[in-house]
Amino acid sequence: MKKILILALAAVCILGCGSRKASPRDTTLPEQEKVYTLEENIGQMLLVGFRGTEVDSSHNPEIISALRDYHVGSVILFDYDAATGKRGRNIESAGQLRRLCRQLKSYNPDLLIGIDQEGGYVSRLATRYGFPRIPSAKWCAAQGDDTVSRYADLTADLLAGLGINLNFAPVADVDVNPMCPVIGRIERSFSADPARVGECCRIWQQRQAAHGVVSCLKHFPGHGSARGDTHKGLVDVTDTWQRQELDPYRGMDARATMVMTAHVVNRRLDASGLPASLSPSITSLLRDSLGFQGVIITDDLAMGAIVQQYSFEQAVRMAVLAGADMLCLSNNGGSYDPDMVPRAVRVIRQMVEDGTVSAERIAQSAARIRNLQIMQ
Repeated sequence: MKKILILALAAVCILGCGSRKASPRDTTLPEQEKVYTLEENIGQMLLVGFRGTEVDSSHNPEIISALRDYHVGSVILFDYDAATGKRGRNIESAGQLRRLCRQLKSYNPDLLIGIDQEGGYVSRLATRYGFPRIPSAKWCAAQGDDTVSRYADLTADLLAGLGINLNFAPVADVDVNPMCPVIGRIERSFSADPARVGECCRIWQQRQAAHGVVSCLKHFPGHGSARGDTHKGLVDVTDTWQRQELDPYRGMDARATMVMTAHVVNRRLDASGLPASLSPSITSLLRDSLGFQGVIITDDLAMGAIVQQYSFEQAVRMAVLAGADMLCLSNNGGSYDPDMVPRAVRVIRQMVEDGTVSAERIAQSAARIRNLQIMQ
């Protein structure tokens, strides 16, 4: 009897005395044993934007409904509202932002709260709101690995302290065209050397993972050679893209948990001319040829390259058919639609009901996303 008691106590220690802090998730069934409804799985696939510096039923009931009624698994925060041209959409100060993140997670403790905090030009947490300045990717890479690591660590520590657990960084684009208006010209790429880009991405991912922040590499299969801006309209990189732009995505380890597909057209990879974000062929390249098994997210479906070519319903449908796990619905384009989430849910539910896509496929995407939530 004494021997049995000793063994039992040892088992408790093995299961419960690890270094990871206990959470409500620890007392539930293992992920693979849970059963989720179709509606819960669809909600996981949506990353949505909203207006407001706090969650208030009288001002932004749509985000409460998205989290509570539609089971949305991820949100994205912005400082600038494109439709109104005003700042302060979700961000005013560190204290306000911590409060907002707590409010959001009160509806879903596992919520992924995302932001674009690359450093340099793309820094939603800007100095105007009292946050520290983070230099551009290009500048950091030029200074050496220690500098890349230091600023990646500073960024991750800042995000984690605010309650933000998903960063749409690092940028894995190779600086093929230094005059690319949305990459090279504003120093978002680490380097023109794909090996250097890959190493900097590895460091950035490692430091974010150490702070419980999920990384998202972007923009697959490469935006660095583009001559145009997909925010404004369709951009074709067929004649400028180089195969070396895939190199930063090769051999990605477990820390490469999410990859964002670009809205660029690349007929060398998909002769049909579909944007990469809506292309089954380009998704297959990432999954099957490069072996990536994490979450694939589209670039923002509110960008000009998409809205000028497709209706909202068409874009949602095509992104799912392309194999995207998560749809970026920023609601931060030319207009603001409080019904965006129910509209997206209706499209995906109808796809399942009419047999266009299987419930199992939706569940697979949702499971990939829930695995990210476990990691953070």
